[in-house]
Amino acid sequence: MTEQHGAAPRRENDQVRPKQPLLVLIGPTAVGKTALSLTLAKQWNAEIISGDSMQVYRGMDIGTAKLPLADREGIPHHLIDICDPEEPYSAADFQAGAREAINAISARGKLPFIVGGTGLYIESLCYDYQFADNGSDELFRAEQEAFATAHGAEALHAKLSEVDPEAARRLHPNDLRRVIRALEVFHLTGQTFSDQQAGQKKESPFELCIIGLSMDRAVLYRRIEQRIDEMLEQGLEDEVKRLLARELSPHAVPMQALGYKEIADYLNGNCSYEAAVERLKRDTRRFAKRQLSWFRHMKDIHWFDAGENFHNNLRSIHAIIAGKFQDHLEYHSNQSFLDGGNVQ
Repeated sequence: MTEQHGAAPRRENDQVRPKQPLLVLIGPTAVGKTALSLTLAKQWNAEIISGDSMQVYRGMDIGTAKLPLADREGIPHHLIDICDPEEPYSAADFQAGAREAINAISARGKLPFIVGGTGLYIESLCYDYQFADNGSDELFRAEQEAFATAHGAEALHAKLSEVDPEAARRLHPNDLRRVIRALEVFHLTGQTFSDQQAGQKKESPFELCIIGLSMDRAVLYRRIEQRIDEMLEQGLEDEVKRLLARELSPHAVPMQALGYKEIADYLNGNCSYEAAVERLKRDTRRFAKRQLSWFRHMKDIHWFDAGENFHNNLRSIHAIIAGKFQDHLEYHSNQSFLDGGNVQ
């Protein structure tokens, strides 16, 4: 058979490789992701990959709302307890670890399922961000750390607001490592971190199905405050004491995390217990607002209200997943809801 002029010969094995299915559940802290993730994982024969930047650290359990092993209902969870508090862990590290987990889960015939609230981590994975090697300036970093120590994290965050307001809006002032890195990128390249992120491609290497949970702001804030009260009852103060005993740098990531920095300030005599708790609740409310703002800028999300009548949305969520992964229904372990049965 004669080939057409100008056309590349087609080999029999030339086929478009299908994208790996990837289920993703996002939303602000305390919105109810954990409970729903267990329901969906059981329904869809999935293994969960944590998309939380702090749950990677061993010994940080209460303050990160880490689901105890006994409560995971036999569902494998990945990227939890993989680092000591002294070790750095970045979005690029998460991206590489999550890809490895996705490949392994897919090879087992299971559905990879990302669950979490760290916007940069999840977005960088879903859309295959390329992390530029902009180099580093250790002296500059040390100067910014010294500035934060002398003037406070809010003052350093204000410096970022001047040069990169978009990054400042997305980053919590207590997230010193990322605030300093955003300042360092601008210092080294003259380009803002936000501009670099905006230049990323927005096509996913995965067959994505992203479910987003939101909630009335007042209700969410009450849930946040209730969760913090429960963390304190469960022993958050003792958990922070154990971290302090490790003599971590005050600029180490764990000591800047929500719940740890505030209680550490109290334990170090910098404020009263009541002031620390009030600041923790305030900063967590602000963090939830930033999470929602980040996710609202992402595409391809199916949003659901996780309020009182959320059970009415479960059938719709299952139907969306089924429609997205209709060519991969082997993942589904119980199809009763599609056949008119009860929704789990």
